[in-house]
Amino acid sequence: MRLQTNADVFKYLFKHGWLVTEIRLSAKCFPTEDRAIIVGALVKIFPDVTTSGEETIEGRSFSAEAFGEILRRQRIRDAARAVMRRGVSGNSTTFKLNKQVATVGKVSFSEENHPLGDIEVTMIDDDISALIDKIAPRTSREGRP
Repeated sequence: MRLQTNADVFKYLFKHGWLVTEIRLSAKCFPTEDRAIIVGALVKIFPDVTTSGEETIEGRSFSAEAFGEILRRQRIRDAARAVMRRGVSGNSTTFKLNKQVATVGKVSFSEENHPLGDIEVTMIDDDISALIDKIAPRTSREGRP
């Protein structure tokens, strides 16, 4: 199936239950880094991302499906859920991902600043709690791992 227009993309995402109002990505590209590698890292985590910028790469995505699948494969949904919940403000959540780890298609949340910077992710949705529940459903029972 080939999606030709933005309308096709939105219909497809909505049909599969992964429509997110917006995901904004931002990553600084230092002179020692290759822009294509950073863009490639963004695409590995959010395949539908569109990017712009040179020194600071800004991205926009509308699907969290691949991100959620990576969290499932890495078995870090509970940790991801905690990080995303900590970053909630109004109808959005903001968190950082390690840029170097993202280049290999994996997710590692950053709590501190790294020398080459991180990927800042802001997910915006009318029901941010429901979005977090969908991306990173709880995997453990209360009091039990």
